[in-house]
Amino acid sequence: MNHLNDHIKEYTEYCEYRKRLNPKTLKAYSIDLKQYRSFTSNAPEWYSKNILDQYITNLHKQYKPKTVKRKIASLKAFFHYMEYKEILQDNPFSKLDVRFREARILPKTIPFHSIQAFLSVLYSQKDLASTEYRKRCCIRDIAVIELLFATGMRISELCSLKPADIDLVNNTVLIYGKGAKERILQICNPEVISALNLYQETFKEEISLCGYFFVNRLQSKLSDQSVRFMINYYSELAGIEQHITPHMFRHSFATLLLEQDVDIRYIQKMLGHSSISTTEIYTHVSNAKQKDILVHKHPRNLISMNKG
Repeated sequence: MNHLNDHIKEYTEYCEYRKRLNPKTLKAYSIDLKQYRSFTSNAPEWYSKNILDQYITNLHKQYKPKTVKRKIASLKAFFHYMEYKEILQDNPFSKLDVRFREARILPKTIPFHSIQAFLSVLYSQKDLASTEYRKRCCIRDIAVIELLFATGMRISELCSLKPADIDLVNNTVLIYGKGAKERILQICNPEVISALNLYQETFKEEISLCGYFFVNRLQSKLSDQSVRFMINYYSELAGIEQHITPHMFRHSFATLLLEQDVDIRYIQKMLGHSSISTTEIYTHVSNAKQKDILVHKHPRNLISMNKG
């Protein structure tokens, strides 16, 4: 009962081979559980409610609420497994109140005019490219940004795309999201389709050798960090002072669709959110739509005051 290290190893193998969790999730679980093991020093009573309660208090002292929430979730999943395997008769989480108030941080979006300026610089750099190498880089960068904004996919989802996931005959993209969930989105804008076709044709050999749709200069899988660097580079060229991240294209995708009166449940499906509550945060940032409603549809506009 007291070999916590062995139980953690068995659990991570279960997550990898039975639950088939993705490498990032496995890594996060491993880090969180090893941290708990260090806190308990592999003590015989590592499964007690009191030790777990002390650990959670300690987490709140060290980390921001979002991180604490994740680490608690990792532990809850582990203890649920221990109960499922009948290694523990009683799950200590059943006697703990781990709920806490979490500040809601509104997602940061990119103003529409900044997106226009960003795309304009992207395309102009391709036209101004002085070398074939630079032109090829621009062709790839345009395809990356256009697809990121056209679909609202996560940066990890974009970088993990395989050649077979992009269907440029039917103009669809198959996205593998969190929790091994799949979703298919249509690519409908002609310029986005054209950008993807040009990229695919230009990088045909590299894509075939790499095994991923988006490749770097070393003919390997394009990394999240490379996309972040790419966005910083073009933001500076466009004179955009706001710090833009890949995830902000996702936030902007959702917010702009909401402002066009798209039903939030469709947006939920397109973003790959399992819960509508996650998507509802975008209703708090749609300021332009809110102003339009108050200006044009408020009933006060129907009341005319006769002055004089």
